[in-house]
Parts: sequence; structure tokens; C-alpha cells
Amino acid sequence: MDHSILFSSARIGSVQIKNRYVMAPMGPLGLSDAGGGWSQRGIDYYVARAKGGTGLITTGVTFSDTDVETHGVGNVPLSTFNPPQFIRTSREMCERVHAYDAKIFLQMSAGFGRVTIPGTVGDAQAVAPSAIPHRWLDTTCRPLRISEVRRIVESFGQGARNAQKAGFDGVEIHAVHEGYLLDQFAISMFNRRSDEYGGSLENRLRFAREILEEIKSRCGADFPVSLRFSLKSMIKDWRDGALPEETFEERGRDTEEGIQAARLLESFGYDALSCDVGTYDSWWWNHPPMYQKKGLYRAFCKVVKQAVSVPVICAGRMDDPDVAAAALSEGDCDMIGLGRPLLADPEIVNKIRSKRFDQVRPCLSCQEGCMGRIQHFAALSCAVNPQAGRESDMALTPLVGAPKHVMIIGGGVAGCEAARVLALRGHTPELFERTERLGGNLIPGGVPDFKEDDHALAAWYVTMLAQLGVPVHLGSEITSEIASRGDFDAVIVATGSVPKVFSLGDDERTFTAAQVLLGERDAGRRAAVIGGGLVGCELALWLAMNGTHVTIVEAMSRILALNGPLCSANRDMLERLVPYNGISVITSAQAKSYADGILTVETSDGAQKLPCDSVILSVGYRENNALYEKLASSAPEIYLLGDARHVSNIMYAIWDAFEIANHI
Repeated sequence: MDHSILFSSARIGSVQIKNRYVMAPMGPLGLSDAGGGWSQRGIDYYVARAKGGTGLITTGVTFSDTDVETHGVGNVPLSTFNPPQFIRTSREMCERVHAYDAKIFLQMSAGFGRVTIPGTVGDAQAVAPSAIPHRWLDTTCRPLRISEVRRIVESFGQGARNAQKAGFDGVEIHAVHEGYLLDQFAISMFNRRSDEYGGSLENRLRFAREILEEIKSRCGADFPVSLRFSLKSMIKDWRDGALPEETFEERGRDTEEGIQAARLLESFGYDALSCDVGTYDSWWWNHPPMYQKKGLYRAFCKVVKQAVSVPVICAGRMDDPDVAAAALSEGDCDMIGLGRPLLADPEIVNKIRSKRFDQVRPCLSCQEGCMGRIQHFAALSCAVNPQAGRESDMALTPLVGAPKHVMIIGGGVAGCEAARVLALRGHTPELFERTERLGGNLIPGGVPDFKEDDHALAAWYVTMLAQLGVPVHLGSEITSEIASRGDFDAVIVATGSVPKVFSLGDDERTFTAAQVLLGERDAGRRAAVIGGGLVGCELALWLAMNGTHVTIVEAMSRILALNGPLCSANRDMLERLVPYNGISVITSAQAKSYADGILTVETSDGAQKLPCDSVILSVGYRENNALYEKLASSAPEIYLLGDARHVSNIMYAIWDAFEIANHI
């Protein structure tokens, strides 16, 4: 497909942008300094994406007010807390971004309101338009006073003026989108006010209008101001969102009101709308996991584009250039937003432009390194790219001395990442994999359609290792004797893990998850999956989508209890997809025996008998480190990586491999 439309210029207000790609805003947790400016990590992070070809950089959320809603200094940048520090560090960042002919907008937020994530803001009672339930905590929010609304509005003008002085090309307002504070004012479910900020839609959007007016009055009519905007809320009830294709009654903003809102926002003078759907009550829409389809916002953005004349930006799993080019050609939007794909590969835009898409490191939509880490650790990075948000700190270490010949045993993600980094640094890695394919657990894990990017990551490693000239020996079983005879300066053991198995009686019809996913065993029409972790639930979902009736048997009191740092959007969507697809779940239960097609399960209510054609064990993995134990005492330099060291997830396998390979 012709991708030239992606590299035609675009305009937002007075600002000309070299191509149609926009870096979508992602929370810059960990990218601020102690004075409220940008840390060197933050500057390097955005500059890397500008260097990678992105036409417009949109920073993650920053705050201009820190009185109404407390935001600790150093959490994210604060444009009014210490203006000289903010302007000084912002100026450096903007100058460097502009060197690559990219433009940059500062995203400014009115606050979180009822959706404050515990641990990322202060401990004060959350504010909201009205006394409504908090999204995460069992508390009631405090209604915002009119004087506080006006204080926030005034701070926007001050912060935007500071951004303009620093060299930002515009600002984006956060947001009549995702159920943040401005969106809470805009949605009648959350806004029960009887003053000038409540009642009619125009009154509920007054807050957003006054912010725009304040910024334009201070920065001039030609200073562009865009807005993050959600056409539709996807709310069934408090803390209860709708799934794709689900029939439900919208309690938040429906499409009709969304169209009215978009037209009003344009009439106020907003220069662009960056569009999606959803709220924190349906978080899997705004932060789409792999269970959402690619380009999921296209149809919604098209509705907005048909209603307004200002540019419409569409993000949402838009990394495939064919999908992106089609969205522009078919009139769905004017610009393409890339968020997480730019975490995974900051050079994705240049690689698409130069027809090197096979070299793009894919985003898995796992959200473990980005939103999962933000939720749990207030830090932004990427599962497949350990350098994201740490570009200088995690830069490749220059090779000192002679290159080393390094044997890598195991071709899963840990082994492949170690080989890639070693080769980039100038060492001579040689990789040995006992199977006929690189990728390890990516191969069975990527079988379901919604996990296609697992296979894309495996293919990326194949491409990268071939490009780097790394010798790869497939079908090579390495023993301690073979390893000891080799002429290697160092050995990396990345032999992965093996599934935990046990007998329930009928071993002929008891399989592992990998055996079923790879088509080595047939689950039949009725299957019982023992284990309701991430692997078990995704396996069950895939089987159910292909016509198998599945029952999950989980020993703990809930499914997905042990996986982390798993983003709430991923966990919550998968939890809802399980019953939505007809999958039965038995928790606080233990499988006792399986014979004559009957699985006996012990529960707190007594024994249950489940007829099933197969039992599939998904109760975790154990480290396969026997080879390392044999070599540990004799190898002059040896390292244990990935699941072979500690069973975890893709992120930690890649991160640990990068760390070790970067310092050999």
C-alpha cells in the first residue's frame, strides 16, 4: 500500500507539521526534576521521538495548579510551580526537538478528580464536580468550589504563557476525555451542579471554554490549543464499562451528545481534537489492551471529523502503516497518533518512511512497562524497550578491550535480547536454540489472534539478529559437555522454564497450555483449564472464541490475582471477557481427580463433577536451570537469564537480558 499520505504535511492552527504523525500523550511519570521542570531523562525521551521522525510531539500530562489538587513536585512537570526552572528545562527540550524539524505541544491538565490513581497524587480528599464516588477508592469526592475552578482556569493561562516563552509550539488541554476532571464536568452522570458549571451541555463545557479563553488571552489567538476528547464514554454503571460489540445503555456521554460537544468545542475556538472513546470506568477503551482490535477508534473519529472542520487526530493501536494510511485516505481523521508504539520503537516513523517496517520493534499492548508501571511504581517505560524513558541512563556501554565470544544457550526473548545487545556493542555472540524456531514462549503465547504481536516480536528478533550477523543455530541441544568444549569467553544460559504438571488420573487427556496452543493436542468440545492466571485466562478466551466450552478452575479467590505489574485496563477487560464469552469460573477450588471424562473439583461447597473432554494445566512454570547448575562452577564467566533465573514475564526477561548484555 502507498504510505505517502502519511508523510504529507498538516496544520494545526498556525503551526505547520511536516508529516501526519503525532506522538500521543502518555503520562511522563519519572521524567520531571525536583524543581518541577523536565529531568534530563524527560528531555532525552522526547528528543529521541523527534529524532525518530515524529512530526508533532505531545508531552504527557503536566499541571499548572497544585493547590486544588495536590501533585508532588518531581512526579510530573509543573508549569507554574517554579517558572524559571520549568522554562529553562523546557527551552532546552524544545530547541533540541526543533532541530529535527518536529513541533512540540505541552499537554496541560485540569486534574484527575475522581480518577486519581493512589500513589501518584497527594493524600488529600479527591475533588470532583459533585459529591460522587471515587473510581478506585471507596470514598466520596469533595465538590469543587467556583473559586477553585477559577483558580485552575487562571493557572492554565500562566502555565501556557510559560510554555510559550519556553518555545512550545502550542498546548493540548487534558481533557474532555477519559473521565478526567474536565470530562467529569462535561458528563451529566458526574456533574450534578446547579450553578453556571452544571445543567446544560454548554454549562458543563464552560470550564473547558474558560480555559481556552484564558490561554488565548495570554498567548494570543494564533497560539494553537488542541483538546483531548472522547466522543463516547462506554459506561454501563459506576466502575462498570462496556465491551466491544456489547449492547448496553450509555450512562455517560453518548454519541449524539458527543457530536454536540465536539461542535461546541470547535465553536469555542479549539484548534484540533485528539479523539478516542471511553473513561476510567471503561479503561480498556482509552488504554486498549491486545484484546481490542487495531485501529479501534477509526469509526468514532470519523463521526467527529464529519461534525467539525478542525483537524482530528486518531490514535489507538495505529502502528500498522496500512491501517494508518487507510484512515487518512478514507476520511476517518487528519493525523495519526502513536503512543505506546513510540515507546517500543522511537524510530518507527522514520522506519515506515524508509520502508523498513520489518525492523520496527512491535508494541505488545501488554501495558506492563507503561501503564502497569505508572500505576504501581509511578514510572513510565516499555516492556520491550528497556531504554524508553531512560535513553541516556541505559545507553549502550562502549566496548572496552577485545570483543568477547559469547555462547548464548536458549532462543527465547532473553537469549535473543542478549544476543542483539552484545552484537550492537561489538561482541561476538553465538546463539543456540534446541527447537527449530526463535521466540520461546512467544510462539505458543502468540497463537491467539489477539496476541499476534507476540509473533511479531519473535519475527523482529529474527530480523535483527540476521541483520547484525549473529550466528543462530536452531535444533541445537546444548549439553554441559558441548558448552565446556566450546571456544567461548562467556556463557549466557537462557534455557527458559517448563510448565508445572501433575497427574489427576487420566494423563492421556491432560495437556499443557502450550500443547493445546501449538495444536499438538485437541482440547475437544469441553475443556477444563486449571489455573486462572494470565496464561490460563487467555487460553480459555481463545478456546471459547473457537467454539470450546471452557471452565476455569482457580485455587485463589479470584482470577488474575498474581500477575503484575498488570495494567488495570488489561486485567479488567480480560476479567469481563471471560464471562462475556460464556466461560465458567470456579474459584477457591482445587482439582482432585480426572477419570472417565469427569473432573472432580473440591470447593468450599463440596465436590463438583465437571464433564470435560480434556484438562489443560496452566498452573505456572518452573525454572529450567539444570544446565546452568552444571556449568556454574567451571565456566570462567557465566550468567543466568530470563525464566531460567526466575519465572516472570516478557518485560523482565528483556530488561534483565539488556542489563547483563550491556555490561559484559
